[in-house]
Amino acid sequence: MPDPTGAVLEAVDLCKSFGDFTAVDGVTLKLDAGASLAVVGESGSGKTTTARMIAGLERPTSGTVRWAADETGDAPRSRRHLARNVQMVFQDPYSSLDRRQRVGDCIAEALRLHTDLRASALDLRVAELLDQVGLDPRQARSLPRSLSGGQRQRVAVARALAVQPRVLILDEAVAALDVSVQAQIVALLHEIRQRTAIAYLFITHDLGIVRHICDDVAVMHQGRVVERGPTNTVLTAPRMPYTRQLVDSIPRRGWRPRRRTAPE
Repeated sequence: MPDPTGAVLEAVDLCKSFGDFTAVDGVTLKLDAGASLAVVGESGSGKTTTARMIAGLERPTSGTVRWAADETGDAPRSRRHLARNVQMVFQDPYSSLDRRQRVGDCIAEALRLHTDLRASALDLRVAELLDQVGLDPRQARSLPRSLSGGQRQRVAVARALAVQPRVLILDEAVAALDVSVQAQIVALLHEIRQRTAIAYLFITHDLGIVRHICDDVAVMHQGRVVERGPTNTVLTAPRMPYTRQLVDSIPRRGWRPRRRTAPE
């Protein structure tokens, strides 16, 4: 649940233009420490661009991202300092991992960059992270191609957690997985959040997953946030026509696809 100490970050009036096209238009979001916020919308709604600006991977055309001070009293400014506060897990774990690098080396690389761990202490921390995401520590010797899609995504999560970030941005992080594996990764993320009080920014179009893992939801359409609030409230009683359209697109229990009949 959200930490009562308040917001870990605030995105204020973010805008992003690519030439004459405005991808994000005045988006303001707040994420509390330990909370889970979903940003939902169809493809092209601006949700991923918003996430990339928050993560420092895109520079906003205008607007700001404000970070609360960490335990040292400093707010992140440099790219390296920002990486200690926010990490991103992408949709395709195979493309986000170095195919030539063994799993353990992939995680150890992040630890070497951001911590003082070396030698046996480094190896022990890699094993702990693999165990934390439900993998056998012996898989540290594996290459990504020898793992399943779900296992690769667990490695991506372990690498992101290595630096103990305050915020984990998950950009369609389960969209490429089959339904049963999706459920396993969502359950894993829920468990990690309960143990670590990390905050999640969950970028997705899947409202079914949002119901399971997110406290609050912001609905984006054509680059703007058109509705926001507690997940149960927004998805049960949406106020905006676009949100109602999204909610109505969720298959209901007993739903069957309409069969197309041949013309008479």
